[in-house]
Amino acid sequence: MLELTMASVSGADAGATAGMLMADAPSDPGAVLRVGRDRAVCRLATPDDWLFVSRVHLEFLCGPEGTWQVTWLRGSHSEPSSEVRLTLAGQQAQALPYGGTAKLPVGGSGELVIQDRSGPRTVNVGFYHEP
Repeated sequence: MLELTMASVSGADAGATAGMLMADAPSDPGAVLRVGRDRAVCRLATPDDWLFVSRVHLEFLCGPEGTWQVTWLRGSHSEPSSEVRLTLAGQQAQALPYGGTAKLPVGGSGELVIQDRSGPRTVNVGFYHEP
C-alpha cells in the first residue's frame, strides 16, 4: 500500500496549509496515483490557478514486484515552472530532475516538495510505502 498526503502552502500562510488531502492505493502491479491540477485524472489535485504545477505533475506507479516509483512527468514546456525535491526518511533532500524517476523504498517514507520558481508557494506531498 502507498499512502500519500498533500498540502498546498503559500508564502502568506507559511505556517498553515490550504487543506490536507489524502490518497492511497494497494501495491498491485500497474496501480497509479497522480498529483496535479487535472481533477479528472489526479487523485490529489492542487488549486486550479497554481500554474507552476502541471495538469499531471507527479505520477506514482507500482511495478511488477509491488514496489513504487515516482516520476516528474514532462509537460508541454521544455523548462518547468517549478522545482521538485525528494527527501527520503533519514536522508538529505535531492532534486528530482524534470522527467526523472525515483524508486520509493519499501517500508519507507518521505516527502516531495514542488516549489514555484516565481513565488513562495509549495505543494508538499508526503508518502509512506507500507511493507
